[in-house]
Amino acid sequence: MTEPAMMANNQPATDELGPVVLEARNLHKDYKLGRGRRAAVLSAVRDVSLQLRRSSVVALVGESGSGKSTVAKLLAGQEHPTSGEVLLDGQTVHHSGRRGFRAYKSEVQMVFQDPFASLNPTHRVSYPLERAVRLHRSELGRDGVAQELIRLMDEVRLSPAKEFLQRYPHQLSGGQRQRVSIARALAVKPRVLLADEPVSMLDVSIRLEVLDVIDQLRERFELAVLYITHDIASARYFATETLVMYAGEIVERGPSEELSQEPAHPYTQLLLAAAPDPDRLGAPIDERLARSARLAGSAPVNTVGCRFSDRCPFADDHCRAESPPLQAIDEQRSAACWRLDLAAPNLVQRQREERSVVLPQ
Repeated sequence: MTEPAMMANNQPATDELGPVVLEARNLHKDYKLGRGRRAAVLSAVRDVSLQLRRSSVVALVGESGSGKSTVAKLLAGQEHPTSGEVLLDGQTVHHSGRRGFRAYKSEVQMVFQDPFASLNPTHRVSYPLERAVRLHRSELGRDGVAQELIRLMDEVRLSPAKEFLQRYPHQLSGGQRQRVSIARALAVKPRVLLADEPVSMLDVSIRLEVLDVIDQLRERFELAVLYITHDIASARYFATETLVMYAGEIVERGPSEELSQEPAHPYTQLLLAAAPDPDRLGAPIDERLARSARLAGSAPVNTVGCRFSDRCPFADDHCRAESPPLQAIDEQRSAACWRLDLAAPNLVQRQREERSVVLPQ
């Protein structure tokens, strides 16, 4: 059994998910490109909703520039949404002043993509950890803080702890730096961990080890985790649910195993075709998606209709004229596509026969 398969076995079953800790409802984020009333507007995030549940992982997958990191910043309180709301334990989050923001950060922490830039090179490893503990857990005395730093090092498998605490960032490998960043996030005892591409800048040989550290911490402390990645194959093993994002919108969502085995949206099919997986049992991807692959990274040309229509081999006039909403495929899966009958005909037909769900024509 491979290590990623072991991580998958630790995930709770879909019908055993814990309560919702952090929720996003209809988030929009627009940026003005210039000054004045006539300045162009970039819609980085459009109508994104998601739920992070206790002791579960949700993966947010998409190409670079799809809006994944913007969603994380909105959830972390680093950006304010243009519209929509973020809820913690069912209550709308309002960052009223420094004290309110600090209280929110004690519940929601973020691990950034670049372990080389997230640590100050002029300070020892102990400095950011001690600062976080003293800021958010003032009840601990000097001895309590020292013991807590050692415990944090042990949690992220950096041993001997006292030796690592005295090192500078340049004396650590990339994987060790990222584990220090994870320890810093855990120092405040959060309930939500937002992991923004936590392994994309690490050597392939240590990516699974870092993901396994996060997964073990998720299980031990019942963390609600948002795992942001462009690698849809790792999302299958690491996450309970996968959300696929394109050009600021969620285009498909569902249980990770089902979504990776039988993708419905053409964009999800493209992502899976670009990430070969020897364990994947699904049918070969339609050769017409090769055109989409050649256009990877291109900004959507269309501003109305489906934003993937300029790359989609199944698009018609309806797709280019009207944006599709997320449509139910079954009780747990949905996709934003007018032509699911062409993109995933077997899946559509089977679900129609089994559940009589009305899908777009």
